[in-house]
Amino acid sequence: MRITLLDRTNHHLFQPLLYQVATCVLSAVEIATPIRHLLRRQKNTVVEMTEVLSVDPQKRTVSVDQPGLGVRSVRYDFLVLATGATGSYFGHDEWAKIAPYPKTIADVLTMRDRILKLFELAEIEGDPSRQQDLLTFVLVGAGPTGVEMAGALATMTRATLKSEFRRIDPASARIILVDAGPRILAAYSETLADRTHRYLTRMGVEIRTGARVEHVDHDGVVVNRQRVGSRCVFWTAGVHASPAGAWLEAETDHAGRVKVLPNLTVPGHPEIFVVGDAASIPHDGRPLPGLAQVAIQSGHYAGQTIRRSLAGESGLPPFRYLDKGNLATVSPTFAIFEKGRWRLSGWLAEGVWAFVHILYLSGFENRLLVLITWTWAILARRGGARVIEDPSYARLESAGTRS
Repeated sequence: MRITLLDRTNHHLFQPLLYQVATCVLSAVEIATPIRHLLRRQKNTVVEMTEVLSVDPQKRTVSVDQPGLGVRSVRYDFLVLATGATGSYFGHDEWAKIAPYPKTIADVLTMRDRILKLFELAEIEGDPSRQQDLLTFVLVGAGPTGVEMAGALATMTRATLKSEFRRIDPASARIILVDAGPRILAAYSETLADRTHRYLTRMGVEIRTGARVEHVDHDGVVVNRQRVGSRCVFWTAGVHASPAGAWLEAETDHAGRVKVLPNLTVPGHPEIFVVGDAASIPHDGRPLPGLAQVAIQSGHYAGQTIRRSLAGESGLPPFRYLDKGNLATVSPTFAIFEKGRWRLSGWLAEGVWAFVHILYLSGFENRLLVLITWTWAILARRGGARVIEDPSYARLESAGTRS
């Protein structure tokens, strides 16, 4: 078997911890591992850092843009599309430049720089009104990503940055979490969502539910016809799948995910598998959510199916997802865990959350580094990755404001 792995980056990224890079808890190298390093012992695999442009299912080729060489075609016998998803702005893609979504290392490094620059700008700003706008952070979407990021920002402003400024109090920063739904964490039980709501409120997070974002610009957002002044808006709402469906001219759902058969193949193309966030996978009459464990299990299933097919073995039964529970963390001492009737919150859930995330990180070095970083953050109440990569903080546009 000859395997060609195409990716436009050179690294595998553990996306569930991206928000911790944005909020200065971890550094990017602690959650990303070079793909070539991960596959260094797999001699039948070639890795190509290149951009996929299209797929031709009839010719069984993938069109790629090779830097310096132009466009060329890569032939396949089996194709696995694991191209993921990005933020969905519900028809307002122009908001993406103002309100980034944490999906790549570049995204979160931009977000981290913006957060840190705004504190620096507030320190030298003499106008109290403008100072407040600089220190108002708005998160749009109160699912797990929004809740985790709101909690991390609250920890950062009330603990990490404490005593580091002279003219401003970082704890005075406003963190506003808005969601159009009736409550936060809609995918969790109401009991755990209420506990999390109360905990975030005690941390100083302002939560606005039933609040629809109507406009986003460099001066803030308009929520339910009310303007909120802010120089920092982050998008943590829904996602939209990659263009894989368009490449295949396949049927997709409302989020752009390819509707696959129970064996994760595309109807009419048993040689094409779509997995992870790019796939709408049926499960008990509903599509599975875009979770890391769904991506891991569906990827494993596709690989096993191809291996058995090439070995002449009988096929696997339809893909069946094993729900290992849902986890979300709010602070270094509070998390929530839910699996069926099992519901945990607080320290014990935080321990489960930390164990699971370290377990699924790629590479022993990363697991060790993250464990040490988290332990130090809890003991010292300090985040370590607070270096601004772009030092031109005096340029207001670099911090998401107008010049």
